[in-house]
Amino acid sequence: MSSKTIIIGLVILIVIGGGIYYYMTMQPSQTGETTDQQAQQPAQDQVQGQDVTVGTGAEATPGSQVSVTYEGRLQDGTVFDSSAAHNDEPLVFVLGAQGLIPGFQIGVNGMKVGGERMILIPPSLGYGAQEIKDASGKVIIPANSPIVFNVKLIKVEPAPETPVN
Repeated sequence: MSSKTIIIGLVILIVIGGGIYYYMTMQPSQTGETTDQQAQQPAQDQVQGQDVTVGTGAEATPGSQVSVTYEGRLQDGTVFDSSAAHNDEPLVFVLGAQGLIPGFQIGVNGMKVGGERMILIPPSLGYGAQEIKDASGKVIIPANSPIVFNVKLIKVEPAPETPVN
């Protein structure tokens, strides 16, 4: 082999090796390690959603009135609330309006009618350090608890007009 061929081969190996090194340092590894950028936004402060069924109807967007059925559980599986406990009546609310925990609204946003989603809400976007008690005073959601909702989007419609006084 000529020295020119050897030099070209070495340059190709260096370029390939550099590309592999760059790719490995910029991508999360398969061992669960994260990059610095991912570490700056901890998962414990983000709502995580998993679509069980992707809907095909109207999309839930901020400002729309949505109707959902749901089951709320602690991470150990204990159910603390559900539509079934309220005679299977859907929960109706304006997406983005005050009144519901932010994590629930973030999790419903973007769903389509007919869709079902499992939503994991961190304490920071749920009830935080506040204990939630039932009418008898029993704690049903301990302070700083992540909560899980299984939600089905039933209906999306324009928000009702608010009367001007």
